[in-house]
Amino acid sequence: MNDHPEVREAVRRRYAAAASRLAAHQDDEAHAVEASCCGTAPVVSTTDAQGRQVFGAELYRLATGEEGVPEPAAAASLGCGVPTAVADLHPGETVLDLGSGAGADVLIAARRVAPGGRVIGLDMTVEMLELARRHATEAGVTNVEFLEGYLEDIPLPDASVDVVISNCVINLAADKHIVLREAARVLRPGGRLAVSDVLADADMDDTTRTDMAQWTGCVAGALTEDEYRAALVAAGLTDVEITETHRVHAKATAALVRARKPAER
Repeated sequence: MNDHPEVREAVRRRYAAAASRLAAHQDDEAHAVEASCCGTAPVVSTTDAQGRQVFGAELYRLATGEEGVPEPAAAASLGCGVPTAVADLHPGETVLDLGSGAGADVLIAARRVAPGGRVIGLDMTVEMLELARRHATEAGVTNVEFLEGYLEDIPLPDASVDVVISNCVINLAADKHIVLREAARVLRPGGRLAVSDVLADADMDDTTRTDMAQWTGCVAGALTEDEYRAALVAAGLTDVEITETHRVHAKATAALVRARKPAER
């Protein structure tokens, strides 16, 4: 878990800076932190080829049924998708959001699993956790909790959640295989994984892959579709579906990824 501490610290610094700006209602500045690398060259595209917004709050407005997300949480989103739109959530389920950020997906999920369900947001950035708790309080959502921790070492028991979601965060982890194994571990038999993430093109060059600044911008750390599919299978998940949604970089695309943990026989 500690083989790449420099990656984790670079990501933490970047998202702590974004959270501080979001807390001060400087949404545009926070999105600029996310959409550019440590220098001035853009890393993540916030619009598609037609000029439509494909990043953050606008995705929630475009996704069918997601209009109810509280505006402050939606405005603070730094994601490239809406995983709750394809997670097929039901009342009574327990959901885990990996890298929950400002809490938009947690709040959407919380309303969908009520009554009787709950949602856990996991994030390593203290500033993001504080912001998410504030958004939950302001929205009056009580069936949620936010935990500090790492995706590579989820602080939950085996087989304790029904659904794992994530919004363009798994690609930031130095070892995606460990993260996916941890996600499979905490899923109950028959449980589901539904995440938005970033996929690298198969021809991404080595320079882009190893650039730390771009790693924190969601690009260099991404797996290819074949690599992602293989990692899911290696983690013990089945029924893998990967659907590309829109380009986020000259060498990367956003995608919806779904899989299932086999039910016990």
